[in-house]
Amino acid sequence: MDAIAKPPRTSPRAQIPSVDRVLSADAGRLAVARFGQSAATGAARAQLAKLRATAADGGAPPEIATVAAAALRDLEARDAPSQRRVFNLTGTVLHTNLGRAVLPEEAIAAVIEAMRHPTTLEFNLDGAARGERDDHVRGLARELTGAEDACLVNNNASAVLLVLNTFSRGKETIASRGELIEIGGAFRLPDIMRRAGAKLREVGTTNRTHPRDFEEALGPNSGLILKAHASNYSIQGFTAEAAPSALAAIAKGANIPFVDDLGSGTLIDLARYGMKRERTVQDALKDGADLVTFSGDKLLGGPQCGFIVGRKELVRACAKNHLKRALRLDKLRLAALEATLKLYRDPDSLAARLPTLRYFARTRAEISAQAARLLPRWSAALGEGWRCGARECASQIGSGALPLETLPSAALFAAPSSKRKGRALDELSRKLRALPVPLIGRVHEDALLLDLRCLDDEADFVAALAQLAEA
Repeated sequence: MDAIAKPPRTSPRAQIPSVDRVLSADAGRLAVARFGQSAATGAARAQLAKLRATAADGGAPPEIATVAAAALRDLEARDAPSQRRVFNLTGTVLHTNLGRAVLPEEAIAAVIEAMRHPTTLEFNLDGAARGERDDHVRGLARELTGAEDACLVNNNASAVLLVLNTFSRGKETIASRGELIEIGGAFRLPDIMRRAGAKLREVGTTNRTHPRDFEEALGPNSGLILKAHASNYSIQGFTAEAAPSALAAIAKGANIPFVDDLGSGTLIDLARYGMKRERTVQDALKDGADLVTFSGDKLLGGPQCGFIVGRKELVRACAKNHLKRALRLDKLRLAALEATLKLYRDPDSLAARLPTLRYFARTRAEISAQAARLLPRWSAALGEGWRCGARECASQIGSGALPLETLPSAALFAAPSSKRKGRALDELSRKLRALPVPLIGRVHEDALLLDLRCLDDEADFVAALAQLAEA
């Protein structure tokens, strides 16, 4: 009797579908429509290559629809923007890592308009001739600060660099040892001076510097006197510093500029919003500064930029420096800055229209009421294994502005009931970051806190909590 013939064995590799079959599936056709034939083909081949690499392990290959869906997911992940929207629930209003100031709607609209059309960036309509781009905000800066003139660069570090290079290249910059700051990213003021070609002349000590220290340092090679704002620290106790007005008088007597670097810089008295009073740009000019430098994306609440304001002939010298071209602003930031500065013409409505000041001005009572509304959703999203609640906390300004100033606030919190608290908090933080719109909070005293000071979109926040619950 003849033996019964066995069906031929099919190798796992032979069962792997072709690229054409993958792209013929629904997800494959969608991939071609959205990303093009070439990209979709590459993604499909990448998935099939993974299957061939694991085919030796045996087992049935996945369905064609599954392969096509995986290819589509890869294309979507690759196409996702690198910068993503997040909820800033850290308690730091001006968070450098999260983009600092949120722009007002007027600035956003101005940027969109400038993006869509050619503009008069460097074109003078009156004379049909080349214009100067800083002219779009120069008048506003003069109006709001009282300065004779102004020019703009891409951040405050650039403003300091440009001033030093213009007036102290090859000369000495006299500065207090207690003000030789280091800002974020390990950028140090002495390093900026070297890059500008200036020679640092330190005077005084870390905690005490007197006017006579500056007077004794003056010499034929003195370029300027610099006062730098202690933007991210404070020296307390047995301290002394030379008053800006005294430094201005010393510089005037030596016929060199006195430069007051305010760091963050503000155009209004923050005390009206319940905060500690910070020297304004107007204060610095009244104290006798020849030039004042400050940021646009911190306390001012606008786009990233740096201001140089002060005496006209000195500002003009900075503007004519060839380095200025490498540091100039583009049309988008100029459009956003102009719209932001115009809001300062109406101080009474500023807190309602400028997000940065709105966040500063929120009271603990208002934020606590918001926390009470959201607590049931927060608890439901986390489920069992967590002790949830709302508690009082303290927010901070951020970005080096008012380093010792805190704002009374309120937060939602979650504390794990298990003994492995650190690991549980790390895992929860990871899940919050993995949401379509990540929730960025902070861990404090064995609990994860979501400070609600900067939360002005409750609907999207509730939607994010619902997605967390589903996950």
